[in-house]
Amino acid sequence: MSSDASFDITVRGGRIATDREIRHADIGIRDGVIAAIEEHLPPGREDIAAAGRWVLPGGIDSHVHIEQLSGMGKMSADDFHSGTVSAAFGGTTTIIPFAAQHRGKRIPEVLADYAQRAREKAVIDYGFHLILADPDEEALSQHLPQAIREGITSFKVYMTYDALKLDDHQLLDVLALAGREGALVMVHAENHDMIRWIAQRLLDRGHKAPKFHAVAHDTLAETEASHRAIALARLIDVPVLLVHVAGAETVQLVRSAQKLGGKVYAESCPQYLFLTADDIDAPGMEGAKFCCSPPPRDARSQQAVWDGLKDGTLGLYSSDHAPYRFDESGKLPRGEATTFKEMANGVPGIELRMPLLFSEGVMQGRITINEFVALTATNHARMYGLAHCKGNLAVGLDADLALWNPEREVTVGTAMLHDNVGYTPYEGKRLRGWPELVMSRGRVVVKDNLLQVARGSGRYVARRSPQATLPAAGTAPASRLPALLGLRGKAWPTL
Repeated sequence: MSSDASFDITVRGGRIATDREIRHADIGIRDGVIAAIEEHLPPGREDIAAAGRWVLPGGIDSHVHIEQLSGMGKMSADDFHSGTVSAAFGGTTTIIPFAAQHRGKRIPEVLADYAQRAREKAVIDYGFHLILADPDEEALSQHLPQAIREGITSFKVYMTYDALKLDDHQLLDVLALAGREGALVMVHAENHDMIRWIAQRLLDRGHKAPKFHAVAHDTLAETEASHRAIALARLIDVPVLLVHVAGAETVQLVRSAQKLGGKVYAESCPQYLFLTADDIDAPGMEGAKFCCSPPPRDARSQQAVWDGLKDGTLGLYSSDHAPYRFDESGKLPRGEATTFKEMANGVPGIELRMPLLFSEGVMQGRITINEFVALTATNHARMYGLAHCKGNLAVGLDADLALWNPEREVTVGTAMLHDNVGYTPYEGKRLRGWPELVMSRGRVVVKDNLLQVARGSGRYVARRSPQATLPAAGTAPASRLPALLGLRGKAWPTL
């Protein structure tokens, strides 16, 4: 693009970082798209000074629960307005929430319902994953292929929760369908019967407090189910992605599978870097604020997650924002009498996901700025079929970006956040570095700590087929089974 072109906006004098490079340059934006990245671009109709700031791709949060009814029948605290506003103030410009199918619900109606809610309220761009709880013949033969054609190229399945879990036979059906259609299966991997067995014995002995949630969700339940999910995917030679990896043993399991050439991908989340099971062991019901599944583990697992993010074992860093208020509508359906099995599971984190990692990762020297960009934006775009328009700073992509002040210090408090949860598990944490201006498709969304755009101005983005974020490190033994069974999958491109 010629540097003498006129621009709607010129972002001037910033230090630009992508997943692969750092450079000082200006960014020229026209019609919501990056039109030029060069030194000394001419003025735009509006100039934004970025000197002394990092100019980074807008974040992509690919694991969020917004305006979603849980398997326990609880509606999350955030709708598509509060959820996307909160995301934007934290530097995120695209989210991929879940459209949750519950048993007995038909997929087209589920997707239409979520699409309408988002269309009316979202302030940034969005796609959808589908939570699949009822993979019957109609779903597998008609509704899932149609959803994939409409840009929903990933779906999540559960190996636990009575209302959602699939058995291994159903998981194989879903994996085979995804392989055939070029989609990705995300797995919540915990051994349901292990958890149920431990929980019942805890309750029988009067152990009802929130801290026993972490006891019931033993790390072996995560590791066993993760191993089984990997084995099922290897059986028919299709990719699989393990969500919210928490335990050190599971990190090592994923690393080993990748070294053997397995098509295994994984993400982790802030709660596994910055919380531990000790936080759940708080007085009274306070520990419920820190309960999610899998639960935070210990310092050893925290370090394993940091190591996994650093070496690429865990290629994605998402919030798993699951917002439930600390009252009868969410965390405490029976008030002080609520047992650990009755609490709504999940912690909020959509707004603090990126600032936490920037402060404790980049500013503390645990990861580089390029790794930060990959973990919060670029890898999500590749893995979930958005790389054609988002996740990077390059000519022709959407002008989704954020200006980060690396020296701004912030003390986290509930009052400063924009979600509807009413608490944060990171209360009082001191952070260094903050996104001060956020743009989506060339629109200034956040500036001067104020929202600048209207409800419903976000857009749905149809996603393409996934792209592998990492090449296989080894070669898995070839299996004759896929060919024998007629399972001819679509190959993923590898960047």
